[in-house]
Amino acid sequence: MRCTIIAGSPEADIDFISEQVKDCNYLICADKGYEYAKKAGAKPNLIVGDFDSYSGNLPDDCEVIKLNSHKDDTDLLHCIEVALSRGYDDFVILAATGGRFDHTFANISVLMYLDKKGASGIIVSDKEIIRFLKMGEYNFDGNKGKTFSVFPFACDSVNVSYIGAEYSAENLILTAEEAMGISNIFISDRANVKINYGNAIIIINQFIN
Repeated sequence: MRCTIIAGSPEADIDFISEQVKDCNYLICADKGYEYAKKAGAKPNLIVGDFDSYSGNLPDDCEVIKLNSHKDDTDLLHCIEVALSRGYDDFVILAATGGRFDHTFANISVLMYLDKKGASGIIVSDKEIIRFLKMGEYNFDGNKGKTFSVFPFACDSVNVSYIGAEYSAENLILTAEEAMGISNIFISDRANVKINYGNAIIIINQFIN
């Protein structure tokens, strides 16, 4: 089951969020994400946070989980844990990039956490799509002309192969200390990225070159 989460990035695009949540089955707002939901005209099913970034009124007709501000995990990770416990295993995460880089990095790390829990997720903004890739093959449809970058994640190196990319590759080794996987371009309506070993993060630019 799919769950959509609105996080609290200060660079959130309200029009984009409004479009993304139109048909979502279950919507969770993480702290300031509720402010963005209101602006987007969306009604969440659940609001979670320590409310250090949102100080407005909370709705009476929505479930609210208030967290202690002295905690080990982030509001977003707590949202994920609650949703997983309720049977959700497919996540779309909005308003999770931009602003403080440590927050952005923590949010990207959540994608690997989801994989470890047997779930999947993507971070989506008006600028990019971010996805965690473990060993296996992945098809990417409808991205012709878009730039993508692949980086090792939580490992020293990753071995990748690309089909349908401007810079095709077979068993290319990308190391953590060299940004060799940056700014490739999808040249096919269906492209294939294979992770032969290691873990990676793929970032797909939303704009066509």
